[in-house]
Amino acid sequence: MTGDSKMIARAARLTFAMTLCAGLAACGADSLRLGGGGNQDTGPSRLEGDSPERAESTLWDLFGNNENPNHTVAVNKYLWNASLDVLNFLPVQSVDPYTGVIVTGYGTPPGGGRSYRATIKISDPALDARSLKLALQGAGGSAVEPGTVRAVEDAILTRARQLRIQDGKL
Repeated sequence: MTGDSKMIARAARLTFAMTLCAGLAACGADSLRLGGGGNQDTGPSRLEGDSPERAESTLWDLFGNNENPNHTVAVNKYLWNASLDVLNFLPVQSVDPYTGVIVTGYGTPPGGGRSYRATIKISDPALDARSLKLALQGAGGSAVEPGTVRAVEDAILTRARQLRIQDGKL
């Protein structure tokens, strides 16, 4: 190959690569931002609070800060704090406020002789009994009576209501 033919081959490959990149970038263009008709569907894939212009995602979205500041943690703060208050005798092993899970280690309640561990899941921002899931284990993974679990759940719910009243939002 001569020098001219090498340069032509290189230019052809570069042109092909640029055309391919431009074609791929055009596939992700948002027709609403470009002034086209586009699909105005507000289906279940769209998050509440998102604008119609942000319904689709492109490769270029990776390079921008596109987080919606209106999305918040969906955990009831009164249930969260009440769970930590009522079960304060248990050592906390891990907490995840984004999923609403609190995992504790083994501990003995005041005046009790049996040690327990708890896993608490708060699944909803409402102050409601359905938002609270509690799992208790005895020493060695033994089962705990349902009445005991219900009594602890009731204590957490009562404390959460007290915290809400103290906060003045009732």
